[in-house]
Amino acid sequence: MNAFELNKIAGAVLGTLVLTFGLGIVSEKLFEPEAMAKPGFEIAVSEGGAGGAAEKPKEVPIEELFATASVEKGAAVAKKCAACHNFQEGAGAKVGPDLYGVVGRKVASAEGFAYSEAMKGHGGVWTPLDLNHFLTNPKAAVPGTAMAFAGLPKDVDRANIIAYLNSLSHDPKPLPTATAAAAPAGDKPAEAPAGDAKPAH
Repeated sequence: MNAFELNKIAGAVLGTLVLTFGLGIVSEKLFEPEAMAKPGFEIAVSEGGAGGAAEKPKEVPIEELFATASVEKGAAVAKKCAACHNFQEGAGAKVGPDLYGVVGRKVASAEGFAYSEAMKGHGGVWTPLDLNHFLTNPKAAVPGTAMAFAGLPKDVDRANIIAYLNSLSHDPKPLPTATAAAAPAGDKPAEAPAGDAKPAH
């Protein structure tokens, strides 16, 4: 192979490289993307109302739900608790204390059950409102409780099960009402006529 042929090959290779390089520059100029005014991508979100954000559903006070609470539906919800609790009078404790007569009962007072120190130290009485607070999130309501149940997030379920627990008594008490809850603290209920007074139990 003589020098002329070598020069031809070298020229062809060099020409190809120059052509490739030139095409790359030209294509960059032709297809160069426009610089964005703001970095990132704009995501269109439809406005939900005047404020532009979806409104949180209004919470209904538990006292309002007590007015329409169902003992039957509460008994169905209570099936979640039957593995650990008895609901029949005199049935005694299981993994947890028996729940017959729990509404109005002193906290940590069921006979035959060893309560955690946290529950013993909680004190008070199981009123419908206290039960609602506890059943929402037991571990938050009584930190250190041995109860492993995560709670009932639906307020309707809590209203129903509290109505059911309230029925498990020889003397069920009326559940609190929204009217009583709305009354200012300083207001006193109207006194009953003297002839209608009932002896205290």
